[in-house]
Amino acid sequence: MQASADMTRKECSWSSWKGQAIDLLYWRNVKQSGAVFSSVLLLLFSLTQFSVVSVGAYLALAALSATISFRIYKSVLQAVQKTDEGHPFKAYLEMEIAMSQDQISKYADKILLYSNTCMKELRRLFLVQDLVDSLKFAVLMWLLTYVGALFNGLTLLILAVVSMFTLPVVYEKHQAQIDQYVGLIRTQVNSVVGKIQAKIPGAKRKEE
Repeated sequence: MQASADMTRKECSWSSWKGQAIDLLYWRNVKQSGAVFSSVLLLLFSLTQFSVVSVGAYLALAALSATISFRIYKSVLQAVQKTDEGHPFKAYLEMEIAMSQDQISKYADKILLYSNTCMKELRRLFLVQDLVDSLKFAVLMWLLTYVGALFNGLTLLILAVVSMFTLPVVYEKHQAQIDQYVGLIRTQVNSVVGKIQAKIPGAKRKEE
């Protein structure tokens, strides 16, 4: 019963986190989404100008300045008002932040599963188990060489963050039109792939 209750709590916690992430990306709460979006962008733009060590050190100094100032302010206020409210961060200091063994095992199992899946997929692509899929992968890598020549990793990360906070909203507002165009593109791509499969020996997929 206890294990079942723990599992239920974990599933509820995961659902809650998932719902919060969706609300954040779909701008359900404009102030919250705006704060997260601007903070992440500010951090990434800072990394384009300064090193990771410098940015981390400045962030730590800013956080320490805020907490130390607040601690001193509350101590002085308690001394003047002659109250004993205790440490201003007592609730956060007593909060449990350590991961349980079950949580560590669960995340380790997920990482192991994703790693094994990725390794199997890469083996399948590089050893040409399916010629069409390997050709698609080769074309993707070829396109990425041009992307890498135009953008560095940090720029791509900035574009990814901007896309995460804009594309879901755009898709939600124009879902019908986007689905229509995506369907047309998919049809054309499938048609081209079908023609290639018909012309290249051994390119046809084996029937299940």
